[in-house]
Amino acid sequence: MMHRMNVGKPLVLPIVGKVSARERATLMAQRPVTVWLTGLSAAGKSTLASELERRLVDAGRPCYMLDGDNIRTGISRDLGFGPDDRHENIRRIAEVARLMNEAGLVAITAFISPYRADRAMAREVVGAERFIEVHVAAPLEVCERRDPKGLYAKARRGEIPDFTGVSAPYETPESPEMVLETAQASVEQCVLQLFDAVMARTRLA
Repeated sequence: MMHRMNVGKPLVLPIVGKVSARERATLMAQRPVTVWLTGLSAAGKSTLASELERRLVDAGRPCYMLDGDNIRTGISRDLGFGPDDRHENIRRIAEVARLMNEAGLVAITAFISPYRADRAMAREVVGAERFIEVHVAAPLEVCERRDPKGLYAKARRGEIPDFTGVSAPYETPESPEMVLETAQASVEQCVLQLFDAVMARTRLA
């Protein structure tokens, strides 16, 4: 009597990697962290993130910057800006940052991420021990004066719905690891604070 093999769903075995996160960290000579920059549009998040990335690379710290330019045009290009889509966008960013940390890299993220619950979710996904929440703080009127892309003006005219600070809320972080007052301190001063904090956190024991 012949026995027929089950040729339905293929057998899927769990993939067990042979390289640990600790080994990757040793290879990169750093403890990986995620620097999560949050704040209003035009508060200075991307400016600080790009400057921090430059300085960390110059100091021999492998890292990568995530912002709207490389996330919204790629992994999240299918998402809008309503609360549900913002939540999903933050979840995806956190997952990417977690994988970067697992690979041994420092992840630098620059996103408005307006909701406390979403930032808490990101911290949980990445891991609290690796997560550095930084509030890039600037008054709304200062951000509107800067407005490099004219987004606030468009939002005021009703051309951009669900715009944070105008027609959608921003929930200020209650206990971030760092607050950078970009209306009072220079880019140089803010980046130096960030750089020193990240260098301290990434130093191998």
